Formats: sequence, C-alpha cells, structure tokens
Amino acid sequence: MNRSENKRSMIHYMGLLGIISLISYTLAVVFSPLAYPGYDWMAQAVSDLSAQNAPSEMLWNQLSSLYCVCGMISVMMVCVYVSYKKVWSKTIRVGIYLFAAMNWISNVGYKMFPLSDSGYAGKFQDIMHVYVVTSLTVMLSIVSLVVIIIGGFRKSTCRSVAGWALFALLMMFAGAIGTGAVPKEYFGIFERFSVFAATGFNAVLGVYLFQGFRQGK
Repeated sequence: MNRSENKRSMIHYMGLLGIISLISYTLAVVFSPLAYPGYDWMAQAVSDLSAQNAPSEMLWNQLSSLYCVCGMISVMMVCVYVSYKKVWSKTIRVGIYLFAAMNWISNVGYKMFPLSDSGYAGKFQDIMHVYVVTSLTVMLSIVSLVVIIIGGFRKSTCRSVAGWALFALLMMFAGAIGTGAVPKEYFGIFERFSVFAATGFNAVLGVYLFQGFRQGK
C-alpha cells in the first residue's frame, strides 16, 4: 500500500462520529438514572428515561445530544462511500442502505412519538412509539443485518463485517427472547442487549469508514 492510499479525507474522519454516537448513548443510559429517583435499570426500559414526564428527560437529552446527529452523519457517510467506491458486494451495500433507513426511522420516529409516561400509558404517541416505530426499527434491523451476513460470508474478504453483523443480530435476538422469557424484574437487562446492538454496529461501520474499508477493496 503506497502513501497516497494511507491518506484520509474528511469523509473518512466522519466515521469517528459513529464512535462518538455510541459514547453519547452509553453516557445517557448509564448516568440518566441518577436524575430518576427509584429507576430500576434491571427492570425498566431505556426509553423510560426519556419519557415526557420522566425526571431524567433533561439529563437524557443533554447526555444523548450527540447520539442521533453523530450516528446519522456517520451511517450516511458510510452509504455515500460504499456507493461511490463500490465497496464490498452489492448485497452488503444493500444491507447497509437498509440499516441506514432503520436509523432514520428510529431517530425521527422516537423524536416524533416519545413515551408520554414511563412504561406504557396507552396514548396515541405511546402506541406509535411501541407498536409502529419499534416494530419497524426491529424489522429493518434484522433484515439489514441478515442481508449483510449473507453477502459477507459469500466472500472471504468480507467476512469480518459479516461477523460483526452476526454478533449484533445475536445480541438483538438475545434481547428479544430474554425480555419475553425472564421475570419482569430483569426486563431491563435484556432490553439493553437490543438497544446497544444497533448503536454498536453503527460504530463498527464508522470504524470501517475511518479505515477506508481496506478489507473491502
């Protein structure tokens, strides 16, 4: 590899925003409960922390302020780069585009329809939050990761990203199965497997972008 191939442009550095997004989200999940007296992270969902009447809403918004914007910029720059450079296979690229679409639905949908109360109050915005936005987010997450896995394992040079996608998918399944199988007092533990899977994979794609997708050339 010559020196010119080692040079990074601005779009490569945009990949680091995926890591910043993950850090911002992690800080919000870890420290927002400090502003929510009685919050039980082992039993309650992460979205309870950002509910409209949650005492932790302001702290959540402050700590997660970089989560959405950095995550979206990173994943969209990934889409632009893989599309322009024809990185990896077409199947993997389609999976990445679907993953980006999931991020759009998640970020816009949860902003438009935040929980009105911690838990489920049954209002219109709660119905949209739980049954529409969450369902679409989960469905697109699974489909996009499966497509990336299929495309990745077909080609030896793409198996690393397929492995990361498989790990993220297993985390999602562990979260989905765990939240339905364990007692309610442990719901929050397994729910966090699911919520961190997508954010973590977004950061992984950001790292690939920062490195110039060397394994995909």
